[in-house]
Amino acid sequence: MALCTKKRPPEEERRARANDREYNEKFQYASNCIKTSKYNIVTFLPVNLFEQFQEVANTYFLFLLILQLIPQISSLSWFTTIVPLVLVLTITAVKDATDDYFRHKSDNQVNNRQSQVLISGILQQEQWMNVRVGDIIKLENNQFVAADLLLLSSSEPHGLCYIETAELDGETNMKVRQAIPVTSELGDINKLAKFDGEVICEPPNNKLDKFSGTLYWKENKFPLSNQNMLLRGCVLRNTEWCFGLVIFAGPDTKLMQNSGRTKFKRTSIDRLMNTLVLWIFGFLVCMGVILAIGNAIWEYEVGVRFQVYLPWDEAVDSAFFSGFLSFWSYIIILNTVVPISLYVSVEVIRLGHSYFINWDKKMYCMKKRTPAEARTTTLNEELGQVEYIFSDKTGTLTQNIMIFNKCSIYGRSYGDVFDVLGHKAELGERPEPIDFSFNPLADKKFLFWDPSLLEAVKVGDPHTHEFFRLLSLCHTVMSEEKNEGELYYKAQSPDEGALVTAARNFGFVFRSRTPKTITVHEMGKAITYQLLAILDFNNIRKRMSVIVRNSEGKIRLYCKGADTILLERLHPSNHELLNTTTDHLNEYAGDGLRTLVLAYKDLEEDYYEEWAERRLRASLAQDSREDRLASVYDEVENDMMLLGATAIEDKLQQGVPETIALLTLANIKIWVLTGDKQETAVNIGYSCKMLTDDMTEVFIVTGHTVLEVREELRKAREKMMESSRTVGNGFSYQEKLSSSKLTSVLEAIAGEYALVINGHSLAHALEADMELEFLETACACKAVICCRVTPLQKAQVVELVKKYKKAVTLAIGDGANDVSMIKTAHIGVGISGQEGIQAVLASDYSFSQFKFLQRLLLVHGRWSYLRMCKFLCYFFYKNFAFTMVHFWFGFFCGFSAQTVYDQYFITLYNIVYTSLPVLAMGVFDQDVPEQRSMEYPKLYEPGQLNLLFNKREFFICIAQGIYTSVLMFFIPYGVFAEATRDDGTQLADYQSFAVTVATSLVIVVSVQIGLDTGYWTAINHFFIWGSLAVYFAILFAMHSKGLFEMFPNQFRFVGNAQNTLAQPTVWFTIVLTTVVCIMPVVAFRFLKLDLKPELSDTVRYTQLVRKKQKAQHRCMRRVGRTGSRRSGYAFSHQEGFGELIMSGKNMRLSSLALSSFTTRSSSSWIETLRRKKSDSASSPSGGADKPLKG
Repeated sequence: MALCTKKRPPEEERRARANDREYNEKFQYASNCIKTSKYNIVTFLPVNLFEQFQEVANTYFLFLLILQLIPQISSLSWFTTIVPLVLVLTITAVKDATDDYFRHKSDNQVNNRQSQVLISGILQQEQWMNVRVGDIIKLENNQFVAADLLLLSSSEPHGLCYIETAELDGETNMKVRQAIPVTSELGDINKLAKFDGEVICEPPNNKLDKFSGTLYWKENKFPLSNQNMLLRGCVLRNTEWCFGLVIFAGPDTKLMQNSGRTKFKRTSIDRLMNTLVLWIFGFLVCMGVILAIGNAIWEYEVGVRFQVYLPWDEAVDSAFFSGFLSFWSYIIILNTVVPISLYVSVEVIRLGHSYFINWDKKMYCMKKRTPAEARTTTLNEELGQVEYIFSDKTGTLTQNIMIFNKCSIYGRSYGDVFDVLGHKAELGERPEPIDFSFNPLADKKFLFWDPSLLEAVKVGDPHTHEFFRLLSLCHTVMSEEKNEGELYYKAQSPDEGALVTAARNFGFVFRSRTPKTITVHEMGKAITYQLLAILDFNNIRKRMSVIVRNSEGKIRLYCKGADTILLERLHPSNHELLNTTTDHLNEYAGDGLRTLVLAYKDLEEDYYEEWAERRLRASLAQDSREDRLASVYDEVENDMMLLGATAIEDKLQQGVPETIALLTLANIKIWVLTGDKQETAVNIGYSCKMLTDDMTEVFIVTGHTVLEVREELRKAREKMMESSRTVGNGFSYQEKLSSSKLTSVLEAIAGEYALVINGHSLAHALEADMELEFLETACACKAVICCRVTPLQKAQVVELVKKYKKAVTLAIGDGANDVSMIKTAHIGVGISGQEGIQAVLASDYSFSQFKFLQRLLLVHGRWSYLRMCKFLCYFFYKNFAFTMVHFWFGFFCGFSAQTVYDQYFITLYNIVYTSLPVLAMGVFDQDVPEQRSMEYPKLYEPGQLNLLFNKREFFICIAQGIYTSVLMFFIPYGVFAEATRDDGTQLADYQSFAVTVATSLVIVVSVQIGLDTGYWTAINHFFIWGSLAVYFAILFAMHSKGLFEMFPNQFRFVGNAQNTLAQPTVWFTIVLTTVVCIMPVVAFRFLKLDLKPELSDTVRYTQLVRKKQKAQHRCMRRVGRTGSRRSGYAFSHQEGFGELIMSGKNMRLSSLALSSFTTRSSSSWIETLRRKKSDSASSPSGGADKPLKG
C-alpha cells in the first residue's frame, strides 16, 4: 500500500513510453492502486482520536477530565466527565470505522480486479493495482476500463470502440472513441509487443472532456485528443476487444482527480452555537472567578479559625492559593452548562430529519422510481431559512424531453395548423397528426401536425431537402439497428436526438456512421457521404459543423448553432432571408421554444486541402492547442448561406408554476440562471408565473460595454425609486425606510419588478466596481432571470449574494454545468433528470422533480428549523437550571466547591434522565400539520428572519434557567431550615436536600418539555414519563442495601431516598417548587397567545374552529329538513365571482390561486392576507402582450 500514498513532485508534462517499465519508473508515476480509505488497523486509534480532538468541544472536555484527575482541585469523580466523553468518542469512532471498512472493502474489490497486461510479448493476468504507466492492456466487451488509456486498436473497423460513461458523468448513452489511424492496425500481439511509441501529454487533471497530447513514433508526430482516450470508470460496450496504452494510473486518472473532497458546509445555527459556547465559557469563567474570590475571602476571614478540625490541604499555604484551586474546582463543577451530549443530540436529530426526507412518499417519483435523498445530515435546519433560490431552467423547470415543434425553411415557417377561417388551431382543436406510413423507417412516437412540410419534402423542394439533409448529417448521434428497420439513436443531448429523429421521419434517415463516412437514406435511397471533419460543439463556440464530400465529389460545410453566433457569420447576400428568419426566431422564442439556426457553405477542393493542413498543424501544437483550433474553425465557418431554423419544445415540469407561486408567497426570491436565449427564458418566466402581467415593470439589461450596463442598471434603480416616493396608507417613503431594518434603500420600494440580464452584460455587472450596483438592483426585484450564462457565471452570481447578503442560498440544477453553482450555494439540490447524475453527486439533497422543492422547504425545512430551535432553547434552559444551583449553593458552603447533587446524578442527568424527551421533541415536534405548512407559506418567514433561535432567544432561555435554579435552590433551602420529619427530628441533612432538589429539577424540566412539545406522539409520552420512572428507579437502586453491600465505599447512604421521599414535607416542597417555576411560564404564554399570537398560533386556532364547525354542520345536516327545493345559491357562492368572470382573470388562474377562493368557515385576518397574496402571485401571465422595457 505504500505505492498508493507515495508523494511525488508536481508534473509539468507526462511522458509515457510503451512497453518500457524501466524508462517510465524513473518518473515515479503513481501505480494503479487506489486508496480512498483513511485508516488501517495500526493508525485507526491515534489518527481517529486526533481528528476527533480537532473539535473544540472534545478538547474542552478532555481538558476538564485532566483537571478532575488532579486531587487538589477535583470536586467530582473523574467518571462524571469520562463516561460521556468516552461514549461520544466511541460512537463517533464506530461510525468512522464502519465507513472506513466499507471504503477498504470497495478499494480491495477494485484493486484486485483482473486485467490482461502485455508483458514481454505475452498477455498475462494482473491485478489492477499492479498495472503501471506505459503498459499495454487488453480490454474485452463489458469490462471496466482499468486506467486512463490511449486507444491503440480494436476489433471494430477503423479502430472504433464504444463506451458507456455512466460512472464518470451519469450519461447512459453510448459514446464512440477511435484509435489514430497509425496504431489502429496494431491488432496483433506481436506487433503490439514491438510498439515503442512515446506519448508526451498534459499532466494529470480533472477535465473529463479535454485531453491534449502527441504520439512520437517512427520519427513522426501524431496529435491526440479526448476522442482517442478511454477513461477509467468507463465500460466497453458492443466491441469485442481493444488494446490501450496506460497514460494515467490510479490517483492520476481523471475519475480519481474528480473525486476530491466536497467543501464542508456549516449552518448558521452551527456558527451561532460556536459563538454562544464561547460566551458560555466566558460566563463560566466569570462565575468561577466570583466563587474563587468568595473562597479566598471566606478562608481568610472564617476558614483560618477552623484549622484545627478543618485544615487546609498540604499544598495550600494561603487563602489566595485556596481561592486559585477553588476556581478550577468550580470550572469542573459548572462545566455542565455546555454538556458534551449537546453535540451528540444535535447529530442524532439531524440524522432523524434526513431519514424523514428519504422516507417521504410524497417526494417519491413513481415514473422514475426515484426517492428524495438527503445526501448530507448537516444542513437540514438551514432548509427552513432559505431566502434565495438559484435555478437552472432546462431539465430543472422544464422536462428536458425535446419535441421538434416548428421550423423555418428558406423564409417559410412550418408547424402551425390553421382552421378553415385561417385562425391558428390550438392543440386540443388540431386534426390528426401527419401520417408517416410512407416511410418504413419512421419513428412511430414522433408527432407533427403541419402537413405542408411533408408536402414540401414529397414534391422535392430543394431547400427543404437540404434542411433535413443538414439535420441528418450535422450531429454526433450513434445509430444502433437491433433488427432490420428498428433504429435506436444514442444522442449526447436530447436536442440532437429530436432533430435527427425529425429528419428521419421526413425521409432523411441517418442509418450508420464510420469514422470517415455517414450513411443516410434520402427518400428511400441510401447515400454515403465522406466525413472529412467534425468541428465539435463547445460552450464557447456554441455551434457545431461537419465537412462532408457527397457522391458527386462536392465538399460542403453544414453548420448548426445558436442564433447569436451564427447570424453574424452569414454571407451578406442573406440579408432579406435573415430578416424573415429572425422574425420567425423571435416568434418561436416568444412561444418558449429552444431555437437553432442552420447554414451551409460550399468549399473548393484547393481551399479545403490548405485549410485541412492548417488544422493538422494546430492539432499538433503543444501549447494553446484549443485556441489555435478554435481560430482555424472560425475561419472556415464564415460567409455561410442561411438555410433556416429549428424550434424545439421543452415542456415545463408538472407543478412548476404552483411551486414558484407558493415559494414566492413564502418570501423566497427565485433567480433563474440559464444558458438559453433571452426570449425563451422570458417566456418560460411567464409560463411558470415568475413574471406576471401585474408587475410594475420588467427591466431588460442587454448592454455590451461597462458604461451601457451601468447606465441601464442606474435607470432601473431610478425608475424604482421614482415610483416609490410614497407607498400609500399615509406613510411617506422616508417613513417606511426609517422603520425598516433593510440594508438596501431599494428593498423598501413599493411595486413588483423583475430584472432580465444577458450573459455578456452580466460579465460586466459582476466586475468588482459594479457588482454592488447589480446586486442592489437585482435584490429589489421580485424575480431575476440571467440568460446566456456560463457555468462559471452561475457560481459567481451565487457567490455574490452569499458575500453581501446575510441570507441562506439554495441552488438547484440537473446538469454538469450546474455543479459549480450547486457547490457554491449554502444548500445544493440536484435533479436526477436527463443530463446524467453529476449534479446529484455534487448536491446535498436530490429528487427527480422541481415541484418537490416546495415540500422540502416548506415542510421538512421548516419543521427541521423549528425542531432544532426548540431543542436548543430547551437544552440550554435545562442545563442552566441544573448547573446554576451549584453557584447559589457556593454561598452557603464556604465556597468549598461542594456539589449539591450526588455525583451519579450529575453523570446521568444529561445522558439518561433528560436526554430522550428532548430528542423526541427535536425529532418529531411540529407546530402545524404538513397541509397547513403548504397552505400558509407565510409560516416559513420566521426561519428566514432567524426568529426562533438567536442571541435574544438564547438569553431568554438562560434567564429562565437561572430563575428556575434560584427557586430550585432557595425554596427547598428555606423549607429545610425549619422543617422536621414525622418523628420530630430535623429534616435538614445534606443527602435529603440533594434528593429533594434533584427530584424537583427532574420533575420541573419534564413538565417544561411537556409545555414545549407541540405535537404529542406515543414516543414523546414514553420518553417523558419513562425518563421520570427511570430516575426514580435508579434513585432508589443507588440508595438500596444491595448496592451498598456490593460497593460499600461508593453507595454509603442506604435508604436515604426512601426515607426522604416518604416525608409529606418533601413532596410539598417539590410541588411548590414545580408550581412556582412553571406558573410564570404558563401565564406568559397564555397572555402572549391572547394578546400577540404568532401566525402558527392563529393557524392552529383556525384549524380547531374548522373542526368544531364541521362537527356542528354534520349535526345540522342530520336534523335539517330534507327535500327542500330552495336554492342553495346564497350559501355556496361568494361575492365577487361575477366581477372575476367578467374580468377574464379566472380563465388563467392556477390551482393554487383557486384554492384561496374556496369557501372558508371563518374569516380571519390571516386568510385575507393569504387571499391577497395568492391573487397577486397567481395573476394571469402571457408574455406576448407585456411590454418589456430595457
